[in-house]
Amino acid sequence: MNKVRWGLISTGNISRAFAAGVVASKTGELSAVASRSEDQAKKFKEKFSACKPFSSYQSMLEDDEVDAVYIATPHPSHAEWAVKAARAGKHVLCEKPVAMNHAEAMGTYAAAEKADVFAMEAFMYRCHPLTEKLVELVKEGIIGDVRTIEARFGFAAPFDPDHRLFSNALGGGGILDIGCYPVSAARLIAGAAQGNAYAEPVRVHAAAHIGTTGVDEHTFGILEFEDDILAHVSAATRVPLGVGLTVTGTKGRLHVPSPWHASGMKGGSTHIDVVKLPDGGLDGTPDRIEVVDPRPLYTIEADHVGEAILAGKRQASAMNWEDSLGNMRALDLWRQAVGLTYEAERSAIPTLTGDPLTVDGRNNMKYGKIDGLEKRLSRLVMGCDNQTTLPHATVMFDDFFENGGTLFDTAHIYERGLMERLLGQWIQNRDIRDDVAIIGKGAHTPWCTPDHASRQLRESLDRLQTDYVDIYMLHRDNPDIPVSEFIDVLNDHVALGQIRIFGASNWTMDRLVQAMDYASQTGKQSFQVVSNNFSLARMVEPIWPGCESASEPAFKNWISQEKLSLMAWSSQARGFFTDRGDPSNPNLNEDLQGWVADDNFERRRRAIELANNLNVEPVQIALAYVLDQPFAPYALIGPRTLNEAHSSFGALSITLSPNQIAWLNLESDQP
Repeated sequence: MNKVRWGLISTGNISRAFAAGVVASKTGELSAVASRSEDQAKKFKEKFSACKPFSSYQSMLEDDEVDAVYIATPHPSHAEWAVKAARAGKHVLCEKPVAMNHAEAMGTYAAAEKADVFAMEAFMYRCHPLTEKLVELVKEGIIGDVRTIEARFGFAAPFDPDHRLFSNALGGGGILDIGCYPVSAARLIAGAAQGNAYAEPVRVHAAAHIGTTGVDEHTFGILEFEDDILAHVSAATRVPLGVGLTVTGTKGRLHVPSPWHASGMKGGSTHIDVVKLPDGGLDGTPDRIEVVDPRPLYTIEADHVGEAILAGKRQASAMNWEDSLGNMRALDLWRQAVGLTYEAERSAIPTLTGDPLTVDGRNNMKYGKIDGLEKRLSRLVMGCDNQTTLPHATVMFDDFFENGGTLFDTAHIYERGLMERLLGQWIQNRDIRDDVAIIGKGAHTPWCTPDHASRQLRESLDRLQTDYVDIYMLHRDNPDIPVSEFIDVLNDHVALGQIRIFGASNWTMDRLVQAMDYASQTGKQSFQVVSNNFSLARMVEPIWPGCESASEPAFKNWISQEKLSLMAWSSQARGFFTDRGDPSNPNLNEDLQGWVADDNFERRRRAIELANNLNVEPVQIALAYVLDQPFAPYALIGPRTLNEAHSSFGALSITLSPNQIAWLNLESDQP
């Protein structure tokens, strides 16, 4: 490829600006334009004669003469077409915001990674030499230690309830449309001050005026960063705030009067004012640093992206995927602080592409079967306890299902019912109740009684929007209550059709034996499932009150003999086999209190050694250790991000021998 052949999705003003930028670029050429209107596509061609017009976005994605696409549709369809473009093998430059929220952005970049294509969020100012110079000055310490950042972007647009700026349905408001610039700059500057590429705020405070159409019309936000750095960001669509960026340090300040458009659409000169205040005064004479680039703003962006693509890169130096994801996360927090949720995020959320949810036939999921259940059960189990919003849950659950996942674990106590509600809403939205299996849990201490189990089960069914759970487990044990009372009440719910099979979580082997003996003697249905901790790392002490492990040899042998199915929680020891478990981690005892022991560090060392030999991740070795046990446990995972989930999927491709399993668990000296 000598030049990047660009196709444009949308024919609006910003697409015209980027098209002109591509025409003037060294690395790209204009190949195609797509519009939902054939007339609009043809009119676009009248100005840019080199591009082929398409009357649908999808038809352009199928054109072999398009290498990369620039997406400038309304916000709600950014993720949709970025994912579709990636799946079509096209490189992606998507206008900001790259998605409506952090969850959609995760899905967008996950699709790019899977398709092995370039992707970037189109913050053109990040590509300009002005921004590079600003970062350089901050890192040099020319104004001392950075203390405050003030960034604003606002204008007064005529009010039109149907315009995208004011439409809730189109993701309107200042935060998402233009507040993304000040936030990205604040994160960039705070990171530079700390010697990093960017930084994430530890807290976000905000206030806003929400207009009659349900979007923010003017808003202020305060971002708190480590090292005592505060950022004040503002955005407005009905107040003429103007633009500007000021960075204040202990010895002076930097002011950028045109941070977002730099030298403008035609190129030329822009500047940064440096005011040094060595004595801590209030004012000083500014030194002006000129930054000159004759190229138009969008030409600079097109060449930055084009050079990366031609070099075979998948991420840009101006704004990589983690940077973009961090920006979306901060915008979510800003919106959360002012109470702004879009209607499209509340209930019937479609898949990222809008297509029906299907299972990817290339998945390598492992499956099991439990008597009493007709469904095929994925041996990786999605833990529904780390999803904070419906968009987050939707993207995580969709991805798990697409990768062959069918088994979901939740509990009455998780986030006071939020996790059950999210899972239930997702299943309802996708209409896949018969295709997935739910593990429900109730009777958690201090409400661990048969009566509470019944009451909580009914509440859980209501939250989950279903009339039964496939597997129900008592979340804790209460030794003061005879096992017979628990077995009796669980059988009652089986008879009512509210439970298919049942088991116990965090019960000792002795109590399990008592319960199973009682069931056998009375001819009643018995426990078929146990959910205790089981992992390569030994749980040194309970990480929560009432927790029990099944890692001891006697417990493992008993589970195997009784043909019970083990649902292993903390199957990856809560990150002990990642960098968090490094003995040099200053927060080790706080982060991983239940796993810190010399024998576990030796297991971790061996997992790292084997991972290096197999070219995989140590945490994947730890998960494979669980999955490859002779009694075939199910491994509960609790990913917060798609990257974490996909790391777990990688363990499915690893098969450990009995010798390797014994060696990892310190039972032999040779793998």
